[in-house]
Amino acid sequence: MKKWLKNVSFMILLLKSCIFLGQDLDAKKIIVIDPGHGGNDTGAIGKNAVQEKDIMLNLAKAILELNKKSNSPLDIYLTRYGNTLIPLLDRIKLSKALNTDLFVSLHCNHSENPNARGVEIYVSNAQSKFSGESVWTAFQLQADLNAKLGFESRGVKFANFQVLRETTDFMPSVLVELGFLSNRDEGSYLLKPESLDSLASVLWEYLIKKLDSYERVGD
Repeated sequence: MKKWLKNVSFMILLLKSCIFLGQDLDAKKIIVIDPGHGGNDTGAIGKNAVQEKDIMLNLAKAILELNKKSNSPLDIYLTRYGNTLIPLLDRIKLSKALNTDLFVSLHCNHSENPNARGVEIYVSNAQSKFSGESVWTAFQLQADLNAKLGFESRGVKFANFQVLRETTDFMPSVLVELGFLSNRDEGSYLLKPESLDSLASVLWEYLIKKLDSYERVGD
């Protein structure tokens, strides 16, 4: 029973993906936003015991709400809608089932160095036909966050994270580290609802602006 409850949001999303069967999947671009961690996996913990899992879920929901309020060319799905730990493999399965155009995993950072700051974006170190699009997405998104919100850019980095490694053959995918909870200034910034609204706006506007140039799997 407990295991079923833990995965209920994934099952709901997977069922929703069945709606697309027999429909024109090219009508809208499909984005999967993955709020990192969840449940008993808190992720990074900052000052005042703020937890990465909560900040990233609030940010993902803010992006989703912006999209719902607009006449958007995007269908956005979250890998979790509550404080639930969804296994990484299930997040990946969902993205594949939806024939996703872009997978974005949202995180924030932590360091023993309290002066560490800035945004870094990861892409898979495995080569695929989507590698170039993933890298270009990462560079452009860093540039937008720097230009519009003043975040320092720590560079685009390559990693073997499971959510990147197992999506890269099917879609462009990036993992975004949105500042350091261990940094006093960035941790305080990420605690403010208005800051998350600004972040959500920049991320959503980027998705709207850039998704037309991405090739869908199978095109």
